[in-house]
Amino acid sequence: MDPFDELLRGVRADGAGLHRIEVSGTRAASGLTLYAVVRGAIGVGDDVARGGDLLVVKDSVTVTGHATVISGTYDVMGAVARRLTDVLPDALVTPGTDGCEGFLDTLETGKPGVVADRLLDWMMVCALREWFDRHHPEGWMAALADEVVGPVLRAMHDDPARSWTLPLLAGVAGVARTTLASRFCRLVGTPPLTYLTEWRMALAADLLAESPTTVAAVARRVGYADAFGFSAAFKRVHGVSPSECRTKCAVSA
Repeated sequence: MDPFDELLRGVRADGAGLHRIEVSGTRAASGLTLYAVVRGAIGVGDDVARGGDLLVVKDSVTVTGHATVISGTYDVMGAVARRLTDVLPDALVTPGTDGCEGFLDTLETGKPGVVADRLLDWMMVCALREWFDRHHPEGWMAALADEVVGPVLRAMHDDPARSWTLPLLAGVAGVARTTLASRFCRLVGTPPLTYLTEWRMALAADLLAESPTTVAAVARRVGYADAFGFSAAFKRVHGVSPSECRTKCAVSA
């Protein structure tokens, strides 16, 4: 699975409250919200979306304008999805497509449901990918496209339970360990094995929140044979034990 797609798996419009609304003045978002502007203009500060544009804002951010929009709000579910939203700004604007017309047609024919949810998902993915491509050409998306770092990221995401070492990852990339380490740090911002630990702990938090799987079983799913070692790493990353997270994450995930 593409790591970007995996990050998006918890950002999904299942009953996201899709509406055609008129914005006049100010309006506070509740959750991660997408506005597809049909007419008029709406924005946050200098980030203004006009007819055909898409505006994505984080929870509690206030938008201002006079516009007809198609709006949907997401609950960001789980630690994996929050890794994506944490790097987003409070507001981002991207050029839209003719998707607004599709939204209007769907709403006016009285078929919001699953079709509208998937249309909203499609537009959200387009908006986020476009923003990453435009504003992070040397960041995480560039890392995915990089001929050295990209295969390593995909390998870790495809098989997080494998006993990865720096030599093994360098073998995946076909380069020396020092080359991989420096290039990975430059593009991703952390060393390869640090990234792997953080990714495993994000997956573990979601597994604890989403299923009754035992801590030992979760540990094995993310590459730890020893539940005690897993628990120590989990607490170091998340600040709580896996057992404590099971309750807290189930509420906030």
